[in-house]
Amino acid sequence: MTGSGERAADTADREARRLPGVRGFAPWPPQGAPGSPKKEGKALRRSVPRAAHSALDPDAGRPDAVTAVLESNAGRIPELIPLRVGRMAAGPFAFLRGSAGLMAYDLARTPMTGIGTQICGDAHAANFGLYGDARGDLVIDLNDFDETAHGPWEWDLKRLAASLVLAGRETGADEETCRAAARDAAGAYRRTMRLLAKLPALDAWNAIADEELVSHTDAHDLLGTLRRVSEKARSNTSGRFAAKSTEPVAGGGRRFVPAPPVLRDIPDAEATAVALALEEYLGTIGEDRRPLLARHAVHDVAFRVVGTGSVGTRSYVVLLLDHRGEPLILQVKEARPSALVPHLATAGFPVRPVSHEGRRVVLGQQRMQVVSDILLGWTTVEGRPYQVRQFRNRKGSVDPAALPADQLDDYGRMTGALLARAHSHSADPWMIAGYCGKNEELDEAVAAFAVTYADRTESDHAHLLTAIRTGRIAAETGV
Repeated sequence: MTGSGERAADTADREARRLPGVRGFAPWPPQGAPGSPKKEGKALRRSVPRAAHSALDPDAGRPDAVTAVLESNAGRIPELIPLRVGRMAAGPFAFLRGSAGLMAYDLARTPMTGIGTQICGDAHAANFGLYGDARGDLVIDLNDFDETAHGPWEWDLKRLAASLVLAGRETGADEETCRAAARDAAGAYRRTMRLLAKLPALDAWNAIADEELVSHTDAHDLLGTLRRVSEKARSNTSGRFAAKSTEPVAGGGRRFVPAPPVLRDIPDAEATAVALALEEYLGTIGEDRRPLLARHAVHDVAFRVVGTGSVGTRSYVVLLLDHRGEPLILQVKEARPSALVPHLATAGFPVRPVSHEGRRVVLGQQRMQVVSDILLGWTTVEGRPYQVRQFRNRKGSVDPAALPADQLDDYGRMTGALLARAHSHSADPWMIAGYCGKNEELDEAVAAFAVTYADRTESDHAHLLTAIRTGRIAAETGV
C-alpha cells in the first residue's frame, strides 16, 4: 500500500504539472499565440494579391520538355520507358499527366501564399474517381497520391485547372467553355473552403457527403455520367479481374494468364520476394484487418503495367484466394520519391524527411481522403519501397477528355470542391478561405493561369512529338 508521504508527494507532483487554463489545466493540444486565421489569410493578400496567381513568367533555366521526360525516366525499367513515352505522346492532356515534376518546376516560380497543406502533387482532372469503402458503398475523391507531399495548396488547384482546359480542348470544347471549367473549379474550391471553415471541425472533416456533392456543386448535368460510371465501378472487382485474367491450375487454385506487355509472368525468385514482403506489409495495417488477410493464401504474383506517369515503375498484382476460392487481389506498387521534392525548397517549403516512400504515399492518402482503402499499407521488396492496396476495389473514373462540353464545368466544380475538402484536413480552412475571399478575383486569376499553362503544355507536347519523329527518344504507341 502507498503511505501518506508518498500520496502527498504524488499530489505535489501533479500540482507542479498544472498549467494555466480551464480549471487550471492547459488546453490540449497546446495552442499558439492567439489570433484569427481568417484575418491572417486575408492579410496575405497584401503581399500576394489574388490577381497575381495568373502569372506564369518564362524561366531561362527551365529544362525543355524532352529533357524533363528523359530525367523522369531515371530508375525505371528500361524496356518499359518507350511505352511510357508513347502514352505521354497521345496528347497534351496525357503529357501533363506524365509530367508532374516539370509542372512543379514551373509552379515553384509562381506567386504563393506560403500556406502549406498535404497536397496530392498530381491533382489533374483524371486523378479523381470512385472506389469502394469497407461496406462496398461507393465514394468519390482524389485517388492517386504517388507525388503527395506537404506543399503549397495553390499547386494542386492550378494543376487541376490547367488539366481541365487541356481536357476540354481535347474533347473539342470551345475556349470559353474550357476557361469556364477552370474558373468554376477555382470558384468551387473557394466556396467549399469557406463552407468548411464555418462548420464545427468534426462536421467539416466529413462534410460534403457524396450524395450531396452534385447539389453542393450544382453539377446536375453530370448526373447521367456519374450514374454510368458508378454502375461500371460496382462490377470492377477482384473477382471480375480474376475471372478474366486467371486460370485454374492442376491440384486446385488459380494463376495469372500473361497478357504482355501489360500483364506478364515473373521469375519464381522475384515472385517469392514479393510474397514474403507481405509479412512486413501486415505490420502496417490495423490489427483488426489482419484476421481478414489471414483467411487468404497467396497463389500467384505477376507484373502489371499501370497508369501514364507510373509506367516503368515496378508494380505487381498478388492473387490471394480464401477457403471458398474467392479472390482478393492486392497491388504492390513501387513508391518512388515525389517528383515535387526538388522544387519544394525552391518554393520555400522545407522538405520533410521520409523514412519510407510507401509510408509517405499511404499517410498522405489517409490525410487527404475521408475514407481510404482498409487494406492500405506499405512494404519493402528487395530494398525498394512499395505501397500496397486493393486492386480493382470497385474503382471507376470519369474521363474528363471525353466529357460533353456542357458537363466540363460541372466536373470542374465537383473536383474543385473535393480538392478543398482534401486540403482542409491538414490546413486551417479559415486561413485559406480568408485569403481566397468572397469575390471571383482568385477564380479569374487561376483560370487565366490555366489557359496559359495549357498553351505551354501543348508546346511541350509538340516538342516531344518532334523528338520521337527525329529519333531522339523512343516511343511505343497503341498499348
